[in-house]
Amino acid sequence: MKKHGIIMMVTIFVLSIVLSGCGGGSDSKTITFWTPLTGDDGAYMDQLVKEYNATNPEIQVKHVITADMYTKISTVLNSGKGVPDLAIIHADRVPGFVKQGMLEQIDSAIAGQPEIKEENYLPQAWTTGNIGGTQYTVPLDIHSNTMYYNKDLLKKYDVEYFLDDDVVTIDEMLSLQGKLDEGDYVVNDALLGWVILAQIQNLGGAIEENGQPAVNTPVMKQAFEEVKKIADAGLMTPFGEDGYLMFQSGNVFFSTDGTWSSTAHAAVEGLNFGVTNIYSATADKFTNRASSHLFAMLKNDKRSDEKEAGIGAFLEFIRQNSIEWAKAGQIVASKEVIESPDYSQYMQSFFTSNEKEIESLYIYTYEYYPYVAEAVDTYCADIVRGNVDLDETLQTMQKFVEDKISESSKAEAN
Repeated sequence: MKKHGIIMMVTIFVLSIVLSGCGGGSDSKTITFWTPLTGDDGAYMDQLVKEYNATNPEIQVKHVITADMYTKISTVLNSGKGVPDLAIIHADRVPGFVKQGMLEQIDSAIAGQPEIKEENYLPQAWTTGNIGGTQYTVPLDIHSNTMYYNKDLLKKYDVEYFLDDDVVTIDEMLSLQGKLDEGDYVVNDALLGWVILAQIQNLGGAIEENGQPAVNTPVMKQAFEEVKKIADAGLMTPFGEDGYLMFQSGNVFFSTDGTWSSTAHAAVEGLNFGVTNIYSATADKFTNRASSHLFAMLKNDKRSDEKEAGIGAFLEFIRQNSIEWAKAGQIVASKEVIESPDYSQYMQSFFTSNEKEIESLYIYTYEYYPYVAEAVDTYCADIVRGNVDLDETLQTMQKFVEDKISESSKAEAN
């Protein structure tokens, strides 16, 4: 029994060390930095952290890739143990996190960094972290829906003029009906929900009215109807097929995936492609639905002033040196980086090439946007393919969002 008790005590001791190492605050000389960045994104962030630590700062940064980060954030905040010193969160999480009191304002960390200010970042990337006049985040990037095009197919069908004004319209796409060889398609259905949400802005609509979700609306219906025209004409890649891979195989004019996909497309031998804006129902308005990775400090009374100053120093390093992040296909938020000559070699620099392009990067900041986006993503493919009744499904989507809000409110109350 004594031996068993000793073993148990040792086990508990070891576990306590492991658990404390997973969180933040236990090591005064280390900033524990959580991100949800997996795959290549995680590797690029690892490199940035490595480069920063090589400058020999007083407090080093430890990058912890946390695939289920949002679940773990809730766990550590509820327990008050293992809270990271710094985290990257997505833009659509900010309003909810602030409402629930989960974030610290960022001012205390950047007080000693005069160049970390709004005018040195892409405007929507900065303001998405400002709630009620308080700044809670510092932006790393904007990652956007985008439309890649196959240069060879445009030339083959003599429609290179589609790109003359950088806005490919739905009517231009429909002009190809009945003119394509078997197996060729005009556009795939990659990130279709993002495309629908872009059309809402193109059509002058919104996803909220007086703080309430607005899903079952005439403008949402019109957005679906416009995109559905393409599928009805047989110009969209077949339902259930991998349109992303079909684009890489050279059989699709346009792929509506993300800025981060540029590296994968570039690795495909023989794929002659470029980038432009998401297609639009109207020639005079285009929108690229976007989001942002933001640096934030979760509520943590144990975070020292020294660590906050160290966080500020790290964020200033990122502001000056995040060209490495451009390799991940992201639109870097720092103006110092995107205005540098080196940044122009990256395809996503198209979206910061002029003010109109910058303005096209639309980040939804509605508190319940994640629920609206979930509803759109859940039902958009079946709507566009005509598998369900549009009016009935819009009603279902509206209830879907309202039920999610109700569930969230009950959880917060408990």
